[in-house]
Amino acid sequence: MDVAELVRLRTRHPEAIAEAAARRTRRPLLGPSGRLMILAADHPARGALGVGDRKFAMANRADLLRRLCLALSRPGVDGVLATADILDDLLLLGALDGKVVMGSMNRGGLQGASFELDDRFTGHRPEDLARLGFDAGKLLLRIDYDDPGSLNTLESTARAVDEMAARRLPLFVEPFISRRGPDGRLRNDLSAEAVTRSIAIASGLGGSSAYTWLKVPVTEDPDDMAEVMAASTLPAVLLGGDIGDAAENRAAAYEKWRGALQLPTVRGLVVGRSLLYPADGDVAAAVDTAVGLL
Repeated sequence: MDVAELVRLRTRHPEAIAEAAARRTRRPLLGPSGRLMILAADHPARGALGVGDRKFAMANRADLLRRLCLALSRPGVDGVLATADILDDLLLLGALDGKVVMGSMNRGGLQGASFELDDRFTGHRPEDLARLGFDAGKLLLRIDYDDPGSLNTLESTARAVDEMAARRLPLFVEPFISRRGPDGRLRNDLSAEAVTRSIAIASGLGGSSAYTWLKVPVTEDPDDMAEVMAASTLPAVLLGGDIGDAAENRAAAYEKWRGALQLPTVRGLVVGRSLLYPADGDVAAAVDTAVGLL
């Protein structure tokens, strides 16, 4: 990883990023298998740098890029979800040829902020994704019935759905019912009732659902997933989240994903920290195991 060369290009030839995007080899969203394995790396732009007990695991950008390049090189990995700064670096590194490139759109709801649920669209715009020849967008929709900021995010999400559909670009919507605890921290409700409700809300946003996908968690009780996913006919991928460093947590997460992947609307995985920063440091093995679940 030659950070000095990346900085040289950024300072002397900033147009190199657009040039790399223009010559990037593209592919269909879905390959022959009809499944998706996407790496998620959009956490830093929300100030979320921790993995398990490692508070600043994602803070070193060169290390993150090394891990991403290794993971993207593994068989069965279809692409990456990230913010512009990371995708620009990966373009300059030539790591995105033949990969699905998914831009992260709303990153204004900074982790721990009082305005966390007024999640402004401070990342990729639909016109940016189209201009760069990227393949999809992703947004996070957290709904707290007690926080007016959720309404702003909900309305902005609906307009993003419309704008992406107008450009025939897939949009992956990640919905949650969320609540603040007594300590002020925001937590996502993974009960079957809450996840079902969030899916129903997200599925109806905008003037067309033709290009909308869902990005959903596995419920607290994995046995509830069949009933939960029956709430919509939109295609969906499972999100990974931070599953911690304990081996038993990792094994449990893999089993949850394996079961949910058998459901008819579930088409793949979008996983980040648990694959890029495994406790044992073996990124390749973690990625290969996840690919094997598909």
